[in-house]
Amino acid sequence: MKDLLIKNATVVSPADKINGRYDILVKDGKIAQIDKDLNFDGKVINAEGLYAIPGLVDMHVHLRDPGQTQKEDILTGCRAAAAGGVTSLLAMPNTTPATDNGEVVRYILDKAKDADANVYVAASITKGLKSLEPTDIEELKNAGAIALTDDGRPVENTRFLSDAMKKAPLCDMHVVAHCEDLYLADGGKINEGEVSKKLGVKGIPASAEDCGTAREIALAAALDVPVHICHVSTKTSVELIRDAKNRGVKITAETAPHYFSLTEKELLRADADFRMNPPLRTISDMDEIINGLIDGTLDAVATDHAPHTVEDKADFVSAPNGSIGMETSLAVGITCLVKRGLLSFEKLVEKMSVNPAKILGINAGTLAIGAPADITLVDLDEEWVVDVDKLHGKSKNTPFKGRCLCGKVKKTILGGKVVFDEV
Repeated sequence: MKDLLIKNATVVSPADKINGRYDILVKDGKIAQIDKDLNFDGKVINAEGLYAIPGLVDMHVHLRDPGQTQKEDILTGCRAAAAGGVTSLLAMPNTTPATDNGEVVRYILDKAKDADANVYVAASITKGLKSLEPTDIEELKNAGAIALTDDGRPVENTRFLSDAMKKAPLCDMHVVAHCEDLYLADGGKINEGEVSKKLGVKGIPASAEDCGTAREIALAAALDVPVHICHVSTKTSVELIRDAKNRGVKITAETAPHYFSLTEKELLRADADFRMNPPLRTISDMDEIINGLIDGTLDAVATDHAPHTVEDKADFVSAPNGSIGMETSLAVGITCLVKRGLLSFEKLVEKMSVNPAKILGINAGTLAIGAPADITLVDLDEEWVVDVDKLHGKSKNTPFKGRCLCGKVKKTILGGKVVFDEV
C-alpha cells in the first residue's frame, strides 16, 4: 500500500517553506497534495500532536556489509535507520572487502532493494583504503556509487586525494573526507588532554584532525572544487571551515550528535562504547561545535553509525572505535539543541534532512508535490530512555544508553510505505 492520508500533522519542510498544520496525501508512493481538511477513501494516519518532516538523510553510516555482518548488515542497519526516522543513508566503504570496485557497489545496491531505507554508496578513493593505488572512479560511478572517501582513514597520498577531488565533479560524485594526520594521531585512543593523562591512555591531539582539515581546505581552494568534511569534532576545525567558507571555498561539513552533547569526561567510566574516532573532546570544543551549527558553519548532522559487537567492545583500550547512532540522532538533536533554545526544530530538520540531500545531490529532504513520500512522524515532547535491548540493529554500542531523551519517532514512511511504526 503506497496510498495514504496523514491527517492533522504539524508539517515542517524547510525546503518547501512549509511550517503549519496540514494533511498530506500520498499516492503511488509520492507526495500528491498538502492542504487542510483533505479526505481520502483509504488508509488514514491520524498524526494529531505529531510533526511531519521529510525523512532524515544520514550521510555517514557504516553498514558493515559485506564481510562484517556479525556487527550489522544492510537490512538490519536500515531497520535501525527507519526506527530513527532515517529514510536515506550513505554507506561508507570500509567493508570487507572494501567498497573499491564495481562488484561490491552492485552487491550493496542489490541487497538494499528491499531495505527499510534508501541506501546510497560511498566508494573508496584508494584500493583497500591503503593509499597505495587509486581506484577506478569511472567504474565505481557506473556501478552506482555517488560519493568517494577512504573513511575511516584519511587518504594519506595527497596526490590521490587531489586527483579524486578533480575527477569527482566531472562524474557528478562527491568527495567526503575523513580529516586526520595519522602521524600526529600516532595510534592514540582518546582525546589527548586531562582525561587521557588521568587514565594513562595514549591520546590523540586535536591537531591531528585540524591538520587534516587544513589540508582538505587547501586542496579545495587551490583546485576550486568542492569537498565535504566528515565528523568535525574540534573548535579549531570549526574555525578553519568558517574562515574557508568566508573566503568562498567550496566546502561543506558535518558533525555528529555525540560531539554536541558529550565530552571526554564520559571516558572516565572506561567504557569503550564512548570511544570513537574522532574522539570525544573538551567542553570548549563542544561549545564551538554548537556555535558552528548555529551560525551555519556546520551544514549537517550525521551519525557516523559504527556498529560493533559486545565482545568487540569488551576491553576499553583495545576495542575498535565507533558507536551506533541512527536510532538516537534526532532525539539527541531535539534534547540538546531544540529544547535548550539553541536551534529551532526547522533548522535541525535542515541539518538532518535538507542539507545532506543537497550536498549529496539526491532526491530527498523535501515534501514537494511529486517528491518521494519519505516522511518521518515525530512527537517532539515525548521522553524516553534509551534501552539497548529495544534497539533495532544488531549492535548495542551506543553512548546514549540509559539516557533520557526528548523527541520520539512514531512512524517512518518510505515511498509511501510505513517501514517503522511504534506500537
